[in-house]
Amino acid sequence: MGEVRTVYRTCPLCEATCGLELTLEGRDLMRVRGDREDVFSHGYICPKAVALIDLERDPDVLRTPMVREGDGFREASWDEAFERVDTGLRRLIESHGPDAVAVYLGNPNVHNLAGLLYNRVLLLALGTSNLYTATSVDQMPKQVSSAYMFGTGLSVPIPDVDRTDHMVILGANPLASNGSLFTAPDLPGRLRALRKRGGKLVVVDPRRTQTAEIADEHHFIVPGTDAHLLFGIVHTLFAEGLVTPGRLAEHTEGVDAVGALAEAFSPEAVAPVCGIAAGEIVRMAREIAAASRAVVYGRIGTCTQEFGTLASWLVDVINVLTGNLDREGGAMFPTPAAGSPNTSGTPGRGRGAQFGRRRSRTHDFPEHFGEFPVAHLADEMLTPGDGQVRALITIAGNPAASTPDAGRLARALEGIEFMVAVDIYLNQTTRHADVVLPGQSTLTRGHYDVAFAALACRNVANYSPPSLDLADGEMSEWEVLLRLAAICAGQGAHANIEALDELAARQVLDRGLKSPATPAKGVDEATAWSMLAGRRGPERLLDIMLRTGPFGDGFGARPDGVSLELLERNPHGVDLGPMVPRIPEVLRTTSGKIELAPEPIVADVDRLRASLARRRNGELVLVGRRQLRSNNSWMHNLPTLAGGSNRCTVQIHPDDASRTGVEAGKHARVSSSAGSVDVEVEVTDAVMPGVVSIPHGWGLDGDGVRARVGAADPGVNSNVLAPSDLIDPLSGNAVLNGIPVTVAPV
Repeated sequence: MGEVRTVYRTCPLCEATCGLELTLEGRDLMRVRGDREDVFSHGYICPKAVALIDLERDPDVLRTPMVREGDGFREASWDEAFERVDTGLRRLIESHGPDAVAVYLGNPNVHNLAGLLYNRVLLLALGTSNLYTATSVDQMPKQVSSAYMFGTGLSVPIPDVDRTDHMVILGANPLASNGSLFTAPDLPGRLRALRKRGGKLVVVDPRRTQTAEIADEHHFIVPGTDAHLLFGIVHTLFAEGLVTPGRLAEHTEGVDAVGALAEAFSPEAVAPVCGIAAGEIVRMAREIAAASRAVVYGRIGTCTQEFGTLASWLVDVINVLTGNLDREGGAMFPTPAAGSPNTSGTPGRGRGAQFGRRRSRTHDFPEHFGEFPVAHLADEMLTPGDGQVRALITIAGNPAASTPDAGRLARALEGIEFMVAVDIYLNQTTRHADVVLPGQSTLTRGHYDVAFAALACRNVANYSPPSLDLADGEMSEWEVLLRLAAICAGQGAHANIEALDELAARQVLDRGLKSPATPAKGVDEATAWSMLAGRRGPERLLDIMLRTGPFGDGFGARPDGVSLELLERNPHGVDLGPMVPRIPEVLRTTSGKIELAPEPIVADVDRLRASLARRRNGELVLVGRRQLRSNNSWMHNLPTLAGGSNRCTVQIHPDDASRTGVEAGKHARVSSSAGSVDVEVEVTDAVMPGVVSIPHGWGLDGDGVRARVGAADPGVNSNVLAPSDLIDPLSGNAVLNGIPVTVAPV
């Protein structure tokens, strides 16, 4: 037995960033509770947080580097593992160039301070064009539309849920997801508070989700037609003289152009397509316009569809037209304490969206934010010729489970010449690796939510120092990433990573001190660097970002400002206040204004207009669904979260079950043009007729996978059914909702 002590940390398992109170006995995590003093979550947690105990004790979690030997793996020292990586990668880079190596970054990187700050060092050192991430099976359309409208991919307006009177949610189920691109701990409680104070909650979804159950109003919608509905609302706003942007008018370009685009999308024209009556669409538009403070919010269901960027754009168009963007109770821009500095020289103006600097080899598709669609990764691996992907680096990702046509990507991985993975599990992807480098324990790393603070409904800053020292044989993830970077840069397996770390820190410091908005004006680099003495790794970079950020202490220039030392003294976080209006200074478009009708988006409206002629012909379409006790493919090996409400079933409406001959509790074969799965049937009127639903993130099985709990109830991988050629052309995001399928008894 060891010393019993209490520590406080932010939960790293989803976007809600809830504060945790952990009880440790020596190195053992014994209890997890909500931190009632946390300035943001006030004691709220969900079941995932308690599962941290399982994660720390999971015997399947890798603690030691693994290297391939024959058809299996054996444990190796860190030096041997990096030497194997150096030999494998350098051979291919020297023979075929850096583009022969692809990198895939999984979703957990966004929850990891080292991943967020040091993956970029690795990518710069490697110099490959072949970057792929989980973004293009998730939120890429929202980031693309935000970049076109506001100037950057992280200029995402967030619902001011605590002050709104009327909220419309499309394609999101925050009672299961805890919020996405919308960090708000205890979002279920915040939505109930909205209704309790007399506000109205409206949910639009092809399923009657948990969120729809507590809403004032729920509308079933045909999957993939959110843009049609939203354009019907925009049409009504113009037709009835309800366009009132208010103070945004002088900061907005393209209002008249949007009005002209909306003419073809009358409620009567879109109703047969989206399945919502014209009268209801008109009423929805009037109520949004009439509300004193309203907000429209769309999430994954509006992104992972064929018109994902148009739908994401139209959400913000409505918020602008009704004057609800950048106002209390509407959609607002957070002010993250460790936000990226604006180095354009002119606050409110910047470079704007710049895409297509490179195009992919096999599909001639433009990059977005430096990456290509992961739906095309298998083609890049399987298609011979110059630039063929011959090696793969995956970091906290499982693309063989989480990307379209997952079976084809798994087959492509079987032929890869060399693969290295940074991961804590041998999963469907990492089982193909030549070297697996383990991540570190959650409790031995520092934590700060750089990304989610930029998406939060309130401005807060909360740092969690390591709760434990590194265990024997454990290596910090930032050191792992820097050693990989050194190998990719040709410095070998035993390079001086302290020098690399200092170089990275000096670059971040240089950008921070040059920012026009920095509070460190007049502070020279030598003085600032001296104040970072004793720090290294992610904490040094984070301290620079905090000190030069909007609330920062400016390296002493503003003594009451934020620094890492201040956060270390405040383990429950620092409340920096509610969101405040930020237009025009938050904009980074070339015009310095909100671009309401960006040219690429305007051009894509023709495609949407042509789809007005579509009519449903009785076919079934597939949608996904989220589950509270899961997060993508991460958590299916944790006993606390296994079973219970987590069920991998195909939900089908009673009318469709009768028509197709499938029965509850028995198995059905669900097939698409990409593949088929056999899955248990759940008959329910919670899905609308014509729609079937399978949760994503399942299918944790296969030769070489080490997941004793997950393999006992693997479920099926719905991404087997997603064709890799179905993508949103504006963003490259995969289409995972609205996929035509057939259903038949097994």
